[in-house]
Amino acid sequence: MSNEIVGVIGIGILLVLILLRAPVGLSLLLIGFTGYSYLTRWDVGLAQLGMQTFNVASSYVLSVMPLFILMGMILSYSGLGKDLFDGVDRWFGHVRGGLAMATIGASAIFSAISGSANATTATVARVTLPEMKRYGYNPGLAASSVAAGGTLGILIPPSVALILYGVLTMEPIGPLLIAGLVPGILCMIVFILTIYFQVRKNPSLAPRSLAKASMRDQLKSIIPIWPFFLIFFISVGGIYFGIFTPTEAAGVGAFSAFIYTVLTKRLNWKKMKEAFDESARLTAMIFIILIGASLFGSFLAITKIPSTLSSLVAGLDVSPYVVLAMILGLYLILGLFLEGIAIQVLTLPIVYPLIIGLGFDGVWFAVMMVMMINIGLLTPPLGVLCYIIHGIDKTIPLEQIFKSVIPMLISMILITILFIIFPQIITFLPNLMQ
Repeated sequence: MSNEIVGVIGIGILLVLILLRAPVGLSLLLIGFTGYSYLTRWDVGLAQLGMQTFNVASSYVLSVMPLFILMGMILSYSGLGKDLFDGVDRWFGHVRGGLAMATIGASAIFSAISGSANATTATVARVTLPEMKRYGYNPGLAASSVAAGGTLGILIPPSVALILYGVLTMEPIGPLLIAGLVPGILCMIVFILTIYFQVRKNPSLAPRSLAKASMRDQLKSIIPIWPFFLIFFISVGGIYFGIFTPTEAAGVGAFSAFIYTVLTKRLNWKKMKEAFDESARLTAMIFIILIGASLFGSFLAITKIPSTLSSLVAGLDVSPYVVLAMILGLYLILGLFLEGIAIQVLTLPIVYPLIIGLGFDGVWFAVMMVMMINIGLLTPPLGVLCYIIHGIDKTIPLEQIFKSVIPMLISMILITILFIIFPQIITFLPNLMQ
């Protein structure tokens, strides 16, 4: 068999393993090692396995990931989620549908410390769903606001998905993180507007406005959460202004979060242990995936599939935007069945060279890819965020959750089209860093 056919078979087997819910990292390791060894020699495959494992585990660049994860876990276990929601609620709660809007706002703020869509959704859902239920909100509207807000977790920095993209493509992580800031804020605003128009069209979705909090109460609501904003601006702002490298910013953020929670006594020993334990588990899982992805990428490289596809696409007499539309369509389809990390490690070794060859900006495409992954997080049959919400509140039927997120999905598709027409929305901040 030719190298290309072996590569296609390897990709097919990997896809089957992932669909069967086999661990992504181990699946990548198995296919990458077996394929590489088959095309070379088994001793060469073993040497490549050892080399890739060492390269990933000893990479200074990758130290940014566990540090940002630790920062998010410490602040998450400190109970900050409730304070965030209460604070935003004081400002928006008096508007019809205000609790749902406050849910989006709290999700956006929490996203800036978690870096994970799953963590953002789970944390915010536990706090906001009971409150919206208590005030008589339509369960579908409540669920859709939590689900949409959760997608901001991998868009607003520090995003684990954008960091992973940088590792897999060698794009600089600093500009990637900054690139998600404006799109994340724009998505937050559009989600809030979507809720506003929904409740305006159908007032029964949300109860009448609550009593408006006084300006004094609104300002007091900022007091418990101002250290969070300080930590965010020190770490992410430090990256933007060139004060810190991404790794240094992550270290400063994690240390600041630790000092904050200790001084305010927000974390007892048990919760601190749980935060460190969860950080270690998530970091280990991601590193196994990265080692597997690195070995799988080496396997694909010797099959020459990426270079062959790049040459094939370059020879097509079609607009680059036609190819881009096909790639984004592929991501939409994959998002129906695969989770975001699996999509990234499976496709980027092939897709990224195509995107660069077509003349598109790699940082811009990172945000586009995250938008596609986010759409997949809300669509059946996988729809991970919808399942998380249903798991937290089983009184909301899963079918109702999937139906209720349709307006949010339409909004996300429109935003994605806007990013294609005006790529500067994504790239202008990263370009200012250069």
